[in-house]
Amino acid sequence: MKDIELIIFDWDGTLMDSAKHIVSCLKGAIKTMGLEDRHESELKNIIGLGMREALLALYPDEQSNEFSDKFSAAYREFYFVNEAPQVMFSGAHETLKALRPHFRLAIATGKSRRGLDLVLKETGLNSFFHESRCSDETQSKPHPQMLEEILSSLRIDADKAIMIGDTEYDLEMANLAGVHPVGVTYGVHDVSRLNKHNPVHMLDKIEDLPSWLNITINV
Repeated sequence: MKDIELIIFDWDGTLMDSAKHIVSCLKGAIKTMGLEDRHESELKNIIGLGMREALLALYPDEQSNEFSDKFSAAYREFYFVNEAPQVMFSGAHETLKALRPHFRLAIATGKSRRGLDLVLKETGLNSFFHESRCSDETQSKPHPQMLEEILSSLRIDADKAIMIGDTEYDLEMANLAGVHPVGVTYGVHDVSRLNKHNPVHMLDKIEDLPSWLNITINV
């Protein structure tokens, strides 16, 4: 990839191994609300979406603002009060450190702003990213607005950016925004789903990214 200036990362399932914790919190909220259970595969499938979009997929007959607000509050109770330690994927920190001198870095995530700010503080990665957008402050993936706002803020053309994610929502969003889509094979959506969105590259490990971009990691 030539002339790339900006690398935009999804967070959950791409940089952080958080799927189990998210699913656990969703299950807790579902039980608290007395809702019909959903299979773990259904819960994994909505990771990456904003909460309203996730609930539309899980409970299409329960779409009032009151329902969404109550579910979100129940989910936050499990996520923030019973929060598990945040674990980055192996090599993620070293990868970001290697890329930082060569590219501007950003995050486009289905997390809330509160959730992202908390995890960036806990991981010490606040200073690594030049910009970020969360699903509660713009439109949810796969709508391109999240990426368009990042590009506008940093004054970078879409064809000079790549979006890296583990779900088809990430890659569809990238295509809609004119950004180069890159998939990772270790996240919540399988490779066949990602390939439908014509990724320019697929990563089996996040630490493979610098070598693909011809950057050397100094250990």
